Amino acid sequence: MKEGLFVIEGKKGILELLDSRLKLHSLYTTEDIFEAPGERSFFISEAELKKISKLKTPQAALAVFYIPKQGKPEAKGLQVALDEIQDPGNLGTIIRMCDWFGIEQLICSRGTVDCYNPKVVQATMGSIARVQIHYVDLPEYLAEAKKKLPVYGAFLEGENVYSQPLSAEGIVVMGNEANGISTEVEKLVNQKLKIPQFGSSQRTESLNVATATAIFLSEFRRRTLTGK
Repeated sequence: MKEGLFVIEGKKGILELLDSRLKLHSLYTTEDIFEAPGERSFFISEAELKKISKLKTPQAALAVFYIPKQGKPEAKGLQVALDEIQDPGNLGTIIRMCDWFGIEQLICSRGTVDCYNPKVVQATMGSIARVQIHYVDLPEYLAEAKKKLPVYGAFLEGENVYSQPLSAEGIVVMGNEANGISTEVEKLVNQKLKIPQFGSSQRTESLNVATATAIFLSEFRRRTLTGK
């Protein structure tokens, strides 16, 4: 990634990126399954693919793309902001959720795992090409953005998301897997929200952050559709 490149493996993900704004650097495949510029496409053996693949079971192809230049985020629409998310699988799934729910901008703290980490890219299933991902000083960004948008935060002690008024536009902040939202970011949150537990077990831990993000986004979008 120091070279400004990232890797994606598997036919489906590669096809998604070839049909996007991202620029191909090189493509390595064991099968004739892609229409890519000849000088950038190379046929290799399964043994060769296994040597360069990061997967336990290589998926017939590996492609290298240029990392796009990062622009400045704009405080508009419905956004998700991530405060120090560490797990690549969680970030990849959250990027997919943003794509599914029409979230154009994903705002990440500088301590959040790199979105071009191979595990993150694989987990996005191609959605990384359709979501604008920005790495920023999160407290600084929120302090400025909240002049235009309400800032919601996910907290265990928050108000029930299903009973609170929600804006069609705003920033939904999701916290670190182990520690939640940092104290510095918490000070910038306008409204604390939670997903209520309907089960009676006291042993159940909090929801996975990617799962919680999906539930929050579903409720925000439902309100937009129904006006309730």
